[in-house]
Amino acid sequence: MARIEVSGLTKHFGGVTAVDDVSFAVEPGSVTGFLGPNGAGKTTTLRMLLALVRPDGGGATIGGIEYADLAAPLEAVGAALESTGFHPGRTGLDHLRAYTAAAALPSSRAAAVLDLVGLGHARGRRVGGYSLGMRQRLALATALLGDPAALILDEPANGLDPQGIVWLRRFLTEYADAGRSVLVSSHVLTEMQQLVDRVIIVHRGRLVQQATLAELADAHGDLETAFFNLATEQEPRP
Repeated sequence: MARIEVSGLTKHFGGVTAVDDVSFAVEPGSVTGFLGPNGAGKTTTLRMLLALVRPDGGGATIGGIEYADLAAPLEAVGAALESTGFHPGRTGLDHLRAYTAAAALPSSRAAAVLDLVGLGHARGRRVGGYSLGMRQRLALATALLGDPAALILDEPANGLDPQGIVWLRRFLTEYADAGRSVLVSSHVLTEMQQLVDRVIIVHRGRLVQQATLAELADAHGDLETAFFNLATEQEPRP
């Protein structure tokens, strides 16, 4: 099990505060939605959590350990923050084998995770010929290589067709049901309504709500209404 814990994360870019003292936790066995409008600080928070950006304050741990100190990071946490950055001339299988070699994982994991995400039929195709939805699946396959205890995904449904979205929803739910932690950042509220157990909402770099989906429903009726009500409360008054 790997509890994700963020404590007081803060990041400034010049005179702009992108993330302002944000704290939250993602519990094992749950799918948690990380929501907020564009520019709310979601991606910067995730990048600090994964040691891709140095925070100006606060910290974050996965299973009680900072990402940079993890002995086997791919086994602790799998992350997919974008579906770009693939070498277009490599096949999907070759892309994943490069990662298994670098992480000292069995090369057999490459074919196994391709089958797991429904790309087994395209393992020999060059990534340059993949659709956006296929690249999303390949990014997820990369995150799954170490069979991690936690998953961190940024807009994982982007580019997926309706059948793919249903598949992703089922996959992530089952992954969490096995006692793992899943953190999903998205702006597609209708999809999050059907996927998540808990919700973290940020706006203008600050945490505005952390609650279960049921608690938000009791207070606001549905996730979309809750999101807009809470965001409106944070807007400066004229």
